[in-house]
Amino acid sequence: MSEKSYILYGSEYSPFSVKVRSYFRYKNIPHEWRPRTHENFAEFRALAKLPLIPLVAGPKNEVLQDSTPIMELMETRFPENSIRPDDTELSFLSFLLEDYGDEWVNKPMFHYRWWNDVDQIAVADGLAQSALPNGDANAREQLAVQIRARMVPRLRFVGSHEGTKEIIESSLDTLLMLLELHLKRRPYIFGGRPSFADFGIWGQLYSCMLQPTTKSLIIKKFPEIVSWIERMLDPKNMGEWEEWEHLAPTLEPLIKAEIGNLYLPWSVANSKAVFEEASEFTVELPKGAFNQQAVKYSARSHHALKDKLRKVGGRAKLEETLLKNNCLSALVAEAW
Repeated sequence: MSEKSYILYGSEYSPFSVKVRSYFRYKNIPHEWRPRTHENFAEFRALAKLPLIPLVAGPKNEVLQDSTPIMELMETRFPENSIRPDDTELSFLSFLLEDYGDEWVNKPMFHYRWWNDVDQIAVADGLAQSALPNGDANAREQLAVQIRARMVPRLRFVGSHEGTKEIIESSLDTLLMLLELHLKRRPYIFGGRPSFADFGIWGQLYSCMLQPTTKSLIIKKFPEIVSWIERMLDPKNMGEWEEWEHLAPTLEPLIKAEIGNLYLPWSVANSKAVFEEASEFTVELPKGAFNQQAVKYSARSHHALKDKLRKVGGRAKLEETLLKNNCLSALVAEAW
């Protein structure tokens, strides 16, 4: 690694890893993509503060983890081709959509990954191949069995169970339907260049393309999304940001249905549970009760989003948009 380049440790099956890789490619940041394997796990562990990917090892022994803070820091170091729209309203909405991708769209991705046998087997085999690229077939088969046994019970971490299955699956259906309509007129969510929103949502949907059930669903019904997923593997600047009045007719329905009616009510309830030190919580959503264990990281993410809104100056127009789409109260409410 040169003095000005970075090493990105990750996995093709990690939506947050490929999210950062796509961003580094777009920004032309000198880097080496280094899949985390059993062979290099010791060097990864020596660097990692937490055993999580993505991990970016930078010049002068710098170590960065957590996809959004990595990208926000890199935006200050590599300001050209910014992924933050110039308009303050669009900039915040981009952060809102990215947060939704990271914290909510991750639910259907993970749910479908480990719910059905066909997906469990395919993904476990892929992860084993990634971890042991030079291993023999027997070793990879044994590892795949271990991965599957370890990961299926973790469905509870995203709140996936029989009581929430319909909510999670219908949410992905709604996202795909509304995003398909929105992308018919533009290459990226906010116009001619990718934003934080694209990277956040794309990481999850790209991961869906590595799973038989969701891959089949997307390919059969959503050609615009397929093109966007392929485009985002190595995104390019294809034009300017669009004005909100051009984006709103197809983007507002997505924000209202998915973020205003589902994600933010869930996020508020989760944050309240974390604040009260409750182990789990239940929130009433349009299609029924959603119960899961409290998630501390998501509560911190919700707090960070509220802090971003507080820092937006002259936000009357933005607050009107958020109010119209059932988002405002969840982002301005005081702590409990």
